[in-house]
Amino acid sequence: MFEEPWQATAFALAVRLSAEGHFTWTEWAATLADEIKSAAARGEPDDGSRYYHHWLAALERLTVLKGLSDRAALLARKDAWADAYRHTPHGQPVELAIDADA
Repeated sequence: MFEEPWQATAFALAVRLSAEGHFTWTEWAATLADEIKSAAARGEPDDGSRYYHHWLAALERLTVLKGLSDRAALLARKDAWADAYRHTPHGQPVELAIDADA
């Protein structure tokens, strides 16, 4: 089902946030469908290879829409992650510092 660990994490996070009442599963499905539709309009292939990228985009959109985070915080975290993996020696686990503001 999952090709990469991040896909399982994104899946679990969406399920958990919905279960906690941050958004309904109907809202989730509509947002995911909209992301997939937008990708098709951009000409992205509809072969399933980008499914969890759409899942993540929908999760990020709902996270911002529901006030759980903001775009700037999400971008800052992505940048911190990219910096951490660029500076991690090959074969070592990537460690991302926990930031109280993130």
